[in-house]
Amino acid sequence: MVPEAKLEKTEHGLVPKGEGWFVLNLREAEWRHADGRGAVCVALDDFEGWQQDVQLGVNPFALEPGEAMARYHWEASQEAFLVVSGEAVLIVEGEERALRQWDFVHCPPNTRHVIVATGSGPCLLIAVGARVHDSLGFPADDVAKRHGASVEEDTTDGSVAYASIPRREPTAYRDGWLPA
Repeated sequence: MVPEAKLEKTEHGLVPKGEGWFVLNLREAEWRHADGRGAVCVALDDFEGWQQDVQLGVNPFALEPGEAMARYHWEASQEAFLVVSGEAVLIVEGEERALRQWDFVHCPPNTRHVIVATGSGPCLLIAVGARVHDSLGFPADDVAKRHGASVEEDTTDGSVAYASIPRREPTAYRDGWLPA
């Protein structure tokens, strides 16, 4: 039998500890946030802090208009995104594509992409990706630059790619990040 993982209470919310299955309401989970960068729940995959040993990263992002979920990038692993509420623009392979509620995006390995919230209110999207992490790159892109989501020069160093923007810090859930 697979055991139930324990949920540990931290100053920022509940965090699963150890191997096993769990049930966790995202309003009670730990998040990461930075003004201008939105918020991301790290219940299963804390890609901005310590890594759990998981096959899949699952991260809900709560973004205000103009906020990008990441820097324009590519990964050696596939990723998928589901817009749960709100509107966004997908910048993929140097092109823009409008996204709205229930749009699903699949990015095969090495697809250059980023999602930026648009519209008049918050955008909630769920990101799912394999967590092999064997290679990652941040190409400079003019379309992504217009949305504030591109590096100035190509790099494969995440610390360089994110050096000019605020780091998301641990926080508790805030009302409004998830739809009622």
